[in-house]
Amino acid sequence: MASVAANGEANTKERSPSAGPFSAFERMVAWRYLRSRRKEAFISVIAGFSFVGIMLGVATLIIVMAVMNGFRTELISRILGINGHMIVQPIDGPLTDYAELTRKFAAVPGVRMALPLVEGQTLASGRGGAGSGALVRGVRPEDLEKLTEVSGNIKSGDMVGFAAGQGVLVGSRLAAQLGLSAGEQITLISPEGDVTPMGVNPRVKSYTVSGIFEIGMSEYDATIIYMPLEESQIYFNADGLVQSIELFIDNPDNVDGLRPLIEAAAGRQIFITDWRQRNQTFFSALQVERNVMFMILTLIVLVAALNIISGLIMLVKDKGSDIAILRTMGAGAGAIMRIFFMTGAAIGIVGTLAGVALGVVVCLNIESIRQFFSWVSGTILFDPELYFLSQLPAEMSLSETMTVVVMALTLSFIATIFPAWRASRLDPVQALRYE
Repeated sequence: MASVAANGEANTKERSPSAGPFSAFERMVAWRYLRSRRKEAFISVIAGFSFVGIMLGVATLIIVMAVMNGFRTELISRILGINGHMIVQPIDGPLTDYAELTRKFAAVPGVRMALPLVEGQTLASGRGGAGSGALVRGVRPEDLEKLTEVSGNIKSGDMVGFAAGQGVLVGSRLAAQLGLSAGEQITLISPEGDVTPMGVNPRVKSYTVSGIFEIGMSEYDATIIYMPLEESQIYFNADGLVQSIELFIDNPDNVDGLRPLIEAAAGRQIFITDWRQRNQTFFSALQVERNVMFMILTLIVLVAALNIISGLIMLVKDKGSDIAILRTMGAGAGAIMRIFFMTGAAIGIVGTLAGVALGVVVCLNIESIRQFFSWVSGTILFDPELYFLSQLPAEMSLSETMTVVVMALTLSFIATIFPAWRASRLDPVQALRYE
């Protein structure tokens, strides 16, 4: 009797179509359900749309986030290219010891350059245009050489006169507005002039335009004039002192970590502001736009996941008799659930991987794609005159790409649970009654 029972149990195991969770049999059945047959063409079309939807949703998310990251990086580099990441200003007294403080700040690990600065508003006029408001920035010639956004973008003239303390550098748009070219005279009028018994007289002085620079942002090119530091101290009645010291650091996002080191190096009371505080409104709006775009584009993946649900539900209805036969052969409810789960999950996994590959390819060739569409449409997409970018930037982030992948896979897996559960709950008797 015992041997007969053992033989019967062994035969039952041999007949069982499922030897374990996610066995070869379950994978084989799931793969057969993914293959297209003539009578299941409509279901296969739904599965195809689900695959394409997930692929395009993942690719679009990756591309859009990469482009927005590229724009953010480009804007930061443009905005902060001539402005310090941290601005140090005095509290207890004027910065007469700026030379010593500059050396101390420059020695702090993570600080690329410390730049003492004198700033003042003036009215600029030239031979070919009426007066225009301008911002004069007084810097040392050796510091301006390190400021490559300016020194590396001299369109006409040179820095020889500036280095000698006998000339100024003018933005290209301001020079065009005033009708100036290198070697000509620019007249600056400052309200903070000489004190006389009759009151304060505006200070009027002419300087030679040593060179004309073009940074690429109209706001800067149309307003900024660089003047040698010593000359600016005389012009703005700031002999022997500066208004602030701007610090350029290696990692602009690490301003909070460097703040204690800068305060310790100063050895006096100082007030520190950083680039995030000065541009808080702009970058906050950029971050909000980025988050909203992520949520909106996630809906594409969600719609594709809903297509998976509808496709699997129709597949379960179509395969009712097959499910009943599998159940009568010994397949458990868990095996049926895993078969349909793998069917739907395969669409999500392959669609996500294809979307990642498509997104990476587009991001790596986005400038060529932009040029192609510009050629096809006959228009200039992302005109440098408007966006101040010579090419469309794209900067992929590994963490963001992984977030998109995890999100897409999670939605795909969740979408397969309900149809798979319904398949596992199908009653074999009811399914075969009308067959």
